[in-house]
Amino acid sequence: MSLLELNGVKVHFPVKKGVLFDRTVGHVYAVDGVSLSVEAGQTYGLVGESGCGKTTLGRAILRLVDITDGEVVFDGTDLAKLPGEEMRRFRRRLQMVFQDPLGSLNPRQNIESILSEGMAAHGIGADQEERRERIREILARVGLPANALSRYPHEFSGGQRQRIGIARALVLEPDVIICDEPVSALDVSIQAQVINLLEELQEAMGLTYVVIAHDLAVVRHISDVVGVMYLGSLVEEAPSDTLYAEPRHPYTRALMSAVPVPDPEVEDNRERILLTGDLPSPANPPAGCRFHTRCPWKQDTLCATDRPELRDLGGGHRVACHWAEKIADGTIRPSANAATVVPPPAAEREEKETAAAS
Repeated sequence: MSLLELNGVKVHFPVKKGVLFDRTVGHVYAVDGVSLSVEAGQTYGLVGESGCGKTTLGRAILRLVDITDGEVVFDGTDLAKLPGEEMRRFRRRLQMVFQDPLGSLNPRQNIESILSEGMAAHGIGADQEERRERIREILARVGLPANALSRYPHEFSGGQRQRIGIARALVLEPDVIICDEPVSALDVSIQAQVINLLEELQEAMGLTYVVIAHDLAVVRHISDVVGVMYLGSLVEEAPSDTLYAEPRHPYTRALMSAVPVPDPEVEDNRERILLTGDLPSPANPPAGCRFHTRCPWKQDTLCATDRPELRDLGGGHRVACHWAEKIADGTIRPSANAATVVPPPAAEREEKETAAAS
């Protein structure tokens, strides 16, 4: 059985209007029917462009935002139905590392106070001295000195502050840690250190991660399974290697084509898919397939009328596209009205040379 399972999770924010009396005139469909499962000890990567709802989904798992509909089943318990006090006790087992390491730390508290606050709230440690000893152990695990206890967040670098955020999650001995863009605010060299630290801690402590990111290279490095979100929905899910080798959804293919390859020969001989148009508003999503307004493989039937369900293509590869198989085998070719498929630079040069010779 999965440690964490989401079934049809929806998070809709009301749009209010009025001066004296607020009335609801619509909703922002931030998350609209996401289903996925995470096995114990696994790292699940969640990717997608800004505004697709991945951070809101992470916060919904912890009930930091209200769940409109659906189930969040953690270790057999539906968190969506738990009353406040029971949910507070469960939060010891589900922790979050936030995107902004400085904004998530109280500037008026020193590190010992920040880390011991959650321990005291959940009854961890008999007294402050016992908690201090536990904090020292965790700080050593994340690569921070013991003298960090008396210092304040502004005295640390960005990478060190992110390590403090990780330590704050670890002191409560959680089963699942949700990492919301854990390295996006850091320099590239520091990113590698934090990612490697997360992997080492997972191996040593048996942790389960949900990693939310838009950096596809980071997600590929750390994840066992990757889910791709678009406009509040999960459009593709597969084991990491399978997804990067054979993306099946048109949106995933466009994302992968934008990732630079550190091999000049490969980079010179691959197509780029340039999507046209802006991301539709989550307050007024398109009917049918959410991606059809920007899809280069859009068809006249089904795409604009029927919303595709996530279906299994085998090997744990799930895709929400009516035409995934026909796109993969080349039966359906991309059209130029919704996106531009740019030929490889090498092909362009060859074409120009041929024209010049003739």
